[in-house]
Amino acid sequence: MNNQNEDLSEETIVAPRRRGVYLLPNLLTTAALFAGFYGIVSAMNGGFEKASVAIFIAMVLDGLDGRVARLTNTQSDFGAEYDSLSDMISFGLAPALIMYIWSLSSLVEYGWQWGKLGWLGAFVYVAAAALRLARFNTKIGSTDKRYFQGLPSPAAAAVVIGMVWVFFDQQIKGQVVAPAALVLTVGTGLLMVSNISYYSFKDLDFKNKVPFMAIFVIVLIFVLASIDPPKVLFGCFLIYALSGPIVSVLRRVRKRSQRQA
Repeated sequence: MNNQNEDLSEETIVAPRRRGVYLLPNLLTTAALFAGFYGIVSAMNGGFEKASVAIFIAMVLDGLDGRVARLTNTQSDFGAEYDSLSDMISFGLAPALIMYIWSLSSLVEYGWQWGKLGWLGAFVYVAAAALRLARFNTKIGSTDKRYFQGLPSPAAAAVVIGMVWVFFDQQIKGQVVAPAALVLTVGTGLLMVSNISYYSFKDLDFKNKVPFMAIFVIVLIFVLASIDPPKVLFGCFLIYALSGPIVSVLRRVRKRSQRQA
């Protein structure tokens, strides 16, 4: 009897393991997901400027949730999976649908074959974003954190949405630039699934002291961005997207010259 009482007392001492999720980082991820969904709804109602701003807001929130999780030591497998699903909506599905509604859908005016190319081009982008995220998740911890393999999906979304925002702000209809929009959408999708390396900026140390001029440069960036946000943001992310292929070509040329020397 005493042994049974001791066993029962030991069972009552062991508390059940609490299950749940961390609130703060997942709240930011949910906000990014909401921004992506809001962008789709706004585009369906013709509000392409609101849709573009919503995707860029989702980019900011997506950058914050990971950093907040690391700073507060609240990383979890659930948070990582939830973040990937949110990225798929905000930076995969939303940009493709917004671009299709604004421009690619008008390709049908050139013929039914072009109409098919419009929605197929949007699908190529969506599929590339899904493959890019799946590859990223399977190679976490096995690659150099200083570089991304392929164009990151938030940057790809910024290029696609940046084009929509710039031309819509200039009151240029999407049907006028539909062929260029198709090339940009498909090209951006292909860069996501490519093996081209892109600098990740993850090795920047924000905790240590920086030169005074660094703060002044940051102020200048904010000033330039505030002058004409659509053009500045689109230009910056387009340069970043093109930097990968350009640097890759320069590296190959340099290796060939070294071998010949």
